[in-house]
Amino acid sequence: MENQASDPRPAQTPCPEERLARPLFEDWSQDSSAVARSEADALLADALAPRPVTESNRRPIDPHAVWQQLLGEFALEMPSNQLDAWIQASQVLHYEDGHFIVGLPNAYYLDWAQDRLRPHIKRKLASIMQRSSIDVSFRVVTAAPAPRQTPQTKLAPLYEAPKAGVQESEKPAPPHLLPTPSAAGMTPAARAIGPINHKYTFDSFVIGKHNRIAFAAAEDIARAPGQHFNPLYIYGGVGLGKTHLLNAIANRLVERGFSVLYCSTEQFTNDLVNAIRDRSTDLFRTKYREIDVLLLDDIQFIVGKESTQEELFHTFNYLHAAGKQVIFTSDCPPRDMPRLEERLRSRFEGGLTTDIVAPDFETRVAILQTKVERQGMQVNYDVLMLIADRVKSNVRELEGALNRVWLYAQSHAQAIDVALAETVLGSLTPRRAVCTPTHTVERVATYFGMTVADLTGRRRTADVARARQVAMFLLRTENALSLPAIGDHLGGRDHSTVSHGVEKITSDMQNDEMLRQAITKLREQLYLP
Repeated sequence: MENQASDPRPAQTPCPEERLARPLFEDWSQDSSAVARSEADALLADALAPRPVTESNRRPIDPHAVWQQLLGEFALEMPSNQLDAWIQASQVLHYEDGHFIVGLPNAYYLDWAQDRLRPHIKRKLASIMQRSSIDVSFRVVTAAPAPRQTPQTKLAPLYEAPKAGVQESEKPAPPHLLPTPSAAGMTPAARAIGPINHKYTFDSFVIGKHNRIAFAAAEDIARAPGQHFNPLYIYGGVGLGKTHLLNAIANRLVERGFSVLYCSTEQFTNDLVNAIRDRSTDLFRTKYREIDVLLLDDIQFIVGKESTQEELFHTFNYLHAAGKQVIFTSDCPPRDMPRLEERLRSRFEGGLTTDIVAPDFETRVAILQTKVERQGMQVNYDVLMLIADRVKSNVRELEGALNRVWLYAQSHAQAIDVALAETVLGSLTPRRAVCTPTHTVERVATYFGMTVADLTGRRRTADVARARQVAMFLLRTENALSLPAIGDHLGGRDHSTVSHGVEKITSDMQNDEMLRQAITKLREQLYLP
């Protein structure tokens, strides 16, 4: 112990758990950042360890007084509501030789302080203390966390083991042990993270044959998160109610005092990229793991992003092992997501996978009736039936057509009747049906200036191979053919060749603007009037 105390940078042998959690990119965890983290850990450990009092030759500093002076200067610059929250939340845990360690109650205060205030704090502290530089580290410090069952083996994170900013012993209790909002001293809104829409509730969701299973599963999860259907994977087309159900679950659980994080997959990816750039992956893991329920919308956008898939894999394992609920939505089932790691695919399918399809006529009318009642509109039943007959694709377009008719009537001071609705909806026709697979191949060939024989033949020039892969992609996504069936339409090609072609176009569309435009134009041509 004496040797370690004399060495400012002691060499420590990593425990087995730390060896399992080594980062994927070793070069990002070296040099100064690793030293800074180890020093922060050593400082706090040294402060907490019992030892005899020794004399110091340096002038005594009261870090708490310095911190209060800092807050006083911030009072002149920050809005009062933000300052009040900051004063109540922050506390100096330790100070030594120009290094402050500050405690905050949760990861969200920590994110705010780290991203927005840290440079200003360092500069002001250096001025107050008349030092050339000051360093500040933040920790999450919770008060008397409830006991919990922690998995014996830590699940390996993507980049590095938990740092000083996250303490494993301070993780919240599982859902059934969480205190109520009043017991925790927090309002329900403080437990909601993400753009949750409070208008989307179970009461405002119209149930029909097309969504009954998804609705029942969502209600069950809202009653007992983490107990059944974990994960829940809901897939379906645009505007059919997937996001509505996610928000309904979030709203119900927030009312009950659970910590809920709702975000899109794009936001998850952006947060990960920023964490890697800023070398703050511990904060990222705290944000996405110290919760009771994680809701990720549009998970299909994870395809082709290897690092995001890696981190999501470990995040899912951590939450699932702790009994926390995970819910995904997508536009396709896991089996149809190309370039998705098999271990993630198996986890997506490990709970309940259910779909939401386009509503039938009766359900569309019921949806319109609910919308009319909630908005206080005066619309005849015959008009609602006309709108439901004209718009068959999804709920979003259905409500948009109703709004269009109502707004036209209001702006022209006319009563809403069938004749007016016919006038307004004259340009709307029932959704067009996709053409046959044979016509799909023909239209792709025509678009690229080729013949069907070119696509079904054995030529492998770059332009022909590209057009053939586009045909494979459209036959898969628009005609919904199986891989062997697509191979039959393109000259008897093997299903593995077709799978590669679909994945290639899916991947290239993310970066190739000309390819995206070509796919968009071809999709328009594939639907018959």
